[in-house]
Amino acid sequence: MSTLPADSPPLSPLARHARRDPDGVAYRLEPSGRCVTWRALEQRSRQLGAALHAAGLRPGDGIALMLENHPRYFEILWAAQRSGLYYTPVSRHLKTDELAHIVRDCGAKMLFCSAQTLHDLDEPALRALPAQCVLLDAPPRAGFLDYESLLAAQDADVALDESIEGLDFCYSSGTTGLPKGIKRPLAEAGKHFAGKGDARTHWKDFDEQSVYLSTAPFYHTAPVRWNLAVMRAGGQCVLLEKFDAELALQAIERFRVTHGQWVPTMFIRLLRLPETTRARYDLSSMRYAIHAAAPCPAAVKEQMIDWWGPIVYEYYSGTELVGRTSLDSHEWLRHQGSVGRAEIGQVHIVDADGRELGPGEDGVVYFSGGPRFAYHHDPEKTAQAYNDRGWATYGDIGHLDADGYLYLTDRLANTIVSGGVNIYPQEAENVLQGHPAVADVAVIGVPNAEFGEEVKAVVQLQPGLHGDAQLAAELIAYCRDRLSTLKCPRSVDFVATLPRAESGKLLKRLVKAQYWDGASRITH
Repeated sequence: MSTLPADSPPLSPLARHARRDPDGVAYRLEPSGRCVTWRALEQRSRQLGAALHAAGLRPGDGIALMLENHPRYFEILWAAQRSGLYYTPVSRHLKTDELAHIVRDCGAKMLFCSAQTLHDLDEPALRALPAQCVLLDAPPRAGFLDYESLLAAQDADVALDESIEGLDFCYSSGTTGLPKGIKRPLAEAGKHFAGKGDARTHWKDFDEQSVYLSTAPFYHTAPVRWNLAVMRAGGQCVLLEKFDAELALQAIERFRVTHGQWVPTMFIRLLRLPETTRARYDLSSMRYAIHAAAPCPAAVKEQMIDWWGPIVYEYYSGTELVGRTSLDSHEWLRHQGSVGRAEIGQVHIVDADGRELGPGEDGVVYFSGGPRFAYHHDPEKTAQAYNDRGWATYGDIGHLDADGYLYLTDRLANTIVSGGVNIYPQEAENVLQGHPAVADVAVIGVPNAEFGEEVKAVVQLQPGLHGDAQLAAELIAYCRDRLSTLKCPRSVDFVATLPRAESGKLLKRLVKAQYWDGASRITH
């Protein structure tokens, strides 16, 4: 590969920002305080891109990353981005077999691991993968490439062919089954990222003055896309190595954060901080607090708006990106519980017979007119996501109001069918979340010989409380006072903790598995 002439024009956003502000901070990690400048990010990502090319990777090939929130994470993503490669972030919590499934399925030719993530994996099994393993932060060992040696083999001024831009090749979170990959076609440089948000989503139009607080693990789709978008625009990213409520407030004050992305679980932890702690920090720089990923209890969102002001924005979308809705605080206060109006595509509510429903009627949420997608290596799942009109769904139940605002009722996969009646457990969950004793709750269907399923609440109590028959009866009565009896739990179990992904999504399949254990939902 050739060297870059001194008078060459910038070939990428990173090159532009490195020329504009070479010693400026592209991103920093907290609480460690490690910083990466534009110059370092541009140079090292270019060197790694050249190393990947030297190793035989070409546009359309892929890499995978199984790392903690690591200082080199976005350096690796930018190297792939600039080289026309697909990049697949993998949860650091997966076991070796789960990791191997994704690596084989996505066809990654290199897998980046760190000493920390390697600790819990089976090294011989990793060496048997078709992907070459690259190790960060650890002494060289047989069967692994050393990350820094890989970079050092390339000249600092090596040039890249950046005519094709890479893309994320992300996998769905697998909250209701095995993760599914979503792979989109590559495009010429700039074509995927030229658009901006419309008038209602100006909070996505980052610029060089933006300071973005990234609160979540990097292996999720949203942190990957949002952080890269901020860097592409020349803004600074503040990356939390692990979420901590007070650390997040400290970061907002110290770095004058303008944008941040959150999930409802984080809001709940912020609200649980003592009032004196919450009042200690100057949050006046925050202009956009953006949340998604999981349903947010109305009381929690109302408290956040009361505290932070009308800067809370919500969107509803998915890794598949077949459509998106959004709304701001003012809209939400007028349409409490809504996830907004359509921003990408058009929303339709459809019943089991394929008939489009009117305002206030619950059915499957579909989008028309949005981008098309396919699950990698899974045409059957892809077909299930589309109806006969070509509309696509994320698998959620909901309804529209008369103004076109969408309200989500539940996941289609979570629907309880009791005696032939569909019950959407999120309704009872929303009610029970309002009881002062409840810290978290999952409402599920459990086996019933007569009706097929009956409704059960699995409750995590607030610290210091203990569950008993009296409290269970109180919770059932509390729910029946607010919902029809049919929708309310007939029984309550208490657990120490409920399983949630770091994105805040409740892993209901794990809760259900304890009750079904292979039992059939079919009644005879």
